[in-house]
Amino acid sequence: MLLDCDALHDIYATGADALYGGEAITQLEHALQCAELARQDGASPSLTAAAFLHDLGHLIHELGEDCAERGQDDRHERSGALVLARWFGPDVSEPVRLHVEAKRWLCRADPTYHASLSPASQRSLELQGGIFSPAEADAWIARPHARAAVALRRWDDLAKDPDAVVPGLDQVWAAVARVATV
Repeated sequence: MLLDCDALHDIYATGADALYGGEAITQLEHALQCAELARQDGASPSLTAAAFLHDLGHLIHELGEDCAERGQDDRHERSGALVLARWFGPDVSEPVRLHVEAKRWLCRADPTYHASLSPASQRSLELQGGIFSPAEADAWIARPHARAAVALRRWDDLAKDPDAVVPGLDQVWAAVARVATV
């Protein structure tokens, strides 16, 4: 799917009103919360943009909102990163591409992490390849952008608060647009 950068904004402005994975927030609210958590943690502008954009793939695939319940992995991290690489450098697209694998890594690295996942996230973990083996985890964390993806994943897990107060789309989008490469 080819999109221009303005179309990315429009996806969030008009197409991100579906509930986020059975949570009490929308896809847009989740994206805004994730970006705000990144900003509050002092993340770079590129990583903050990645935090906002990390679930773009959920918004552009045509598999339906319930594909995980039907046993299908939408591979949103890959499709989203592929689109984002057109306008952003690897400091944005790579943490997006790696954020699902970061969940797999965290399940291996942190013994309490798996139990903290929602039932939907535990279900999708199995579709996404399950918990890394020790050797897979060691190899994965040594990759470029892996640690940024772990940080993004932590914000992703926290960005589900129906009462969160965050900046609006226009303010966040202005910051995202500043890190675009074209």
